Amino acid sequence: MFDQSEEDGTVVLLDAEPPAGQRAAVQRAERLCPSGAISVLLDD
Repeated sequence: MFDQSEEDGTVVLLDAEPPAGQRAAVQRAERLCPSGAISVLLDD
């Protein structure tokens, strides 16, 4: 879904619409991001 740039550490979006089966993992990554750089918006 996302990665971190080797050059400057910024978040790089890889998949703007991940599969539904990855929803929990994406939300967990958002909660655990130490800098708060990840923000997830869900279309329910």
